[in-house]
Amino acid sequence: MTPEDWEHLQRIVQTGQSDEATAAFIIDSPWLPNWFDKSIFDYYADPECWFQANLAAIQNFPKAMFLPGFWAEYGMCSEPASFGARCSFYEDEFPFAHPVPDALNSLSQPDPRTDGLTPFILQRLESMRPRIEAAGHHIRFAIARGPLNIASFLMGSSEFLMALCMEPEKVQRLLDTITRFLVDWLQLQKERIDSIDGIFILDDIVGFIGEDDFQKFAKPRITQMFSAFDASLRFFHNDAHGLVCAPHLADMGVNLFNFSCDHTIEEMLQLTGNSVTLLGNIPPRDVLAQGTPEDVTRSVRELRQSLPDNKRVLYSCGGGMPPGVSTENINAFLNALSE
Repeated sequence: MTPEDWEHLQRIVQTGQSDEATAAFIIDSPWLPNWFDKSIFDYYADPECWFQANLAAIQNFPKAMFLPGFWAEYGMCSEPASFGARCSFYEDEFPFAHPVPDALNSLSQPDPRTDGLTPFILQRLESMRPRIEAAGHHIRFAIARGPLNIASFLMGSSEFLMALCMEPEKVQRLLDTITRFLVDWLQLQKERIDSIDGIFILDDIVGFIGEDDFQKFAKPRITQMFSAFDASLRFFHNDAHGLVCAPHLADMGVNLFNFSCDHTIEEMLQLTGNSVTLLGNIPPRDVLAQGTPEDVTRSVRELRQSLPDNKRVLYSCGGGMPPGVSTENINAFLNALSE
């Protein structure tokens, strides 16, 4: 992000005030490679491809903020690989982290400095940092997927959700191990890249559990992650069912939230007590990716008309930028927002 964008984002999040409607999108490997006319595999394997794809998005859409900005990652394999998950990579499909046998009983805490893919993620950021900064941008976020998300890959989603009920003490121990690793990983990013002043955590599995399980398994650990270091921006993504976590976000330290298009911004403002800036929320797949530019324009206009002002809102889609979003549809979004 440029210093100007970072200051603008800070002002919106910290004060809730914005004189103008601001567009911001989460972008990473589900969208960037194919939009840039490269394969997903090349995006992961070739640092130059990764850098140029991110730079091209910024240069093609100067009216939009892209979050977290120059995100180094290997999809959903990024953190599970550190725990020994076998990871499969394909030419133009999303990578997959396979469950670890007996994960509930056998896992120990890895070291993000040496284990799995995290050393390569950090090396990419450090090696590309001079070129990122020469282009006028800075690395601002330490990033990790959340403990429930990672546990669901290490065990399998159904197996993990069943274990919450059947073997809760073992799940607690597993989540504690994962959380300690994630806190270490966030702190390592901050230690090695001093421009970082934000924490970005993604955990959709939070949206698959009820209030009691959220309070017991999710809230204390995600709160712990957001306390990994003193960050001015604490950004949480859950584009599954978001109603269970919304009333607790401020208590967890969250001040920026990206959520599902199934919930309205007005509903989320009420549930969060108007204390958290919201990033959303036109339908990502059905409108932004599969709709026409006219559909996008209509959806953005309807979203703006539903809100009295721009307070506590960054205009986006309800989730990350999905695969297949065209340049024309992004421009339609930005043009409709500037009307």
